[in-house]
Amino acid sequence: MRQHVERRLAAILAADVAGYSKLMAADEEGTLSALKAHRRTLSDPKIKQHHGRIFKTMGDGILVEFPSVVDAVKCALEIQRGMAARNAKINPDRRIEFRMGINIGDVIEDGGDVFGDGVNVAARLEGIATRGGICVSRQVLDLVEGKVALSCRELGRQNLKNITRPIEIYRLELNDGGSLAAQVLAKSDLKQEIRYCSAPDGVRLAHAKVGSGPPLVRSAHWMGHLEYDWELPIFRHSLLELAKSFTLVRYDARGNGLSDWDVGEISFDAWVSDMETVVDAAGLDRFPLLGYSQGCAVSVAYAAKHPDRISHLILYGGFAAGIHKRPNTTAADRDRWAAMKTLMKLGWGSDDATFRQIFTSAMMPTATREQADAFNEIQRLSASPECAVRYLETVGEFDVRHLLPQVQSPTLVMHARGDLRVPIAWGREIAAAIPNARFVALPGKNHVLLEQDPGVAQFLGELKNFVSGSG
Repeated sequence: MRQHVERRLAAILAADVAGYSKLMAADEEGTLSALKAHRRTLSDPKIKQHHGRIFKTMGDGILVEFPSVVDAVKCALEIQRGMAARNAKINPDRRIEFRMGINIGDVIEDGGDVFGDGVNVAARLEGIATRGGICVSRQVLDLVEGKVALSCRELGRQNLKNITRPIEIYRLELNDGGSLAAQVLAKSDLKQEIRYCSAPDGVRLAHAKVGSGPPLVRSAHWMGHLEYDWELPIFRHSLLELAKSFTLVRYDARGNGLSDWDVGEISFDAWVSDMETVVDAAGLDRFPLLGYSQGCAVSVAYAAKHPDRISHLILYGGFAAGIHKRPNTTAADRDRWAAMKTLMKLGWGSDDATFRQIFTSAMMPTATREQADAFNEIQRLSASPECAVRYLETVGEFDVRHLLPQVQSPTLVMHARGDLRVPIAWGREIAAAIPNARFVALPGKNHVLLEQDPGVAQFLGELKNFVSGSG
């Protein structure tokens, strides 16, 4: 006779230490001692105060059950704020920083241990949280709204490993001033408005407007995020400058950022269709279009298909054909491409940035440590390893060289002279094939323009002058 299993609804908090292996490798005894002290004097007392029960410990991680989701969220916020205060005067390389995930769901208990959907989702939410951060499911947010003073950020509907359905995820903000992105925008008297639209195949696409000038559409790009991009010392400066002169319209590509991660198709044709969907949803008739990196090819395809809608086409860091479509691709090039795919499959979502740092080093060889760390983190947070691999495969196969002569819009092509990721010759190839296109070589080695790059001011100046008609 089958034994009856007791099920109940419970709030589960999952927590671990970000970068624990690296901390242990640097100072095993010191790390263990500090972690035990934090647990003894902060986290364990807070868990007890809020009626939680630790039912599993795994080295640096714990799983906690709460009878109330309100208690779980209050406990997490108090622990993370306490850890932030303790870490304020500690060298970043030595900080113990928790990542937390909270979910509410059906669980079963067996011998004091707890299993079930509530536990599994909480553990996955913890895995995508930032250092010192808290991620919660939509169900958690709905239940605590109005009962806990907090602000949060939507991270979109995402696929989590071994979870059969997409989960709507939110990041709780630890300070009362709102998200860092909101604070960055507020300092420039700017506010971002995020909306959603549906692609023909049902994929939900997130798009945003910020600024009050004439419209400028920026294509989606590799591992972008409508919210996080404002926080990064990589993109922040250029975005703020563009938003001061234009109504900047951006969107997250399918499988990426705030757009749906659970998508059946990631293809070049889908990317072009998504751009069509977004600009229609944004109510734009005729507008300048800024293509960025892989978004240049998508922008070329859109401009060739809709010549009446593009007033000006600006392309930065672009290439017309992927690695598998270029006649001069060598066997070594293909081997490196295959190796990158393998690295993505193995560790793209890992807290250890080693897998992503190889890619980051090619994208921005002169980046500061802060900038490289930020880019590594945004890549981890903005897409799943599966989507990252599918992106790479799609980029390797596209080819718009036959469309370049069909572009009728005034076109400005810009490229960094020393770009290690996309050689400047590929940018010149685009400019040479588009009728009457103007080409500008910018100083610098980075594919992703950084705030300190000698070419960033020229890039912004050339763009503004070109669109205004004075360039």
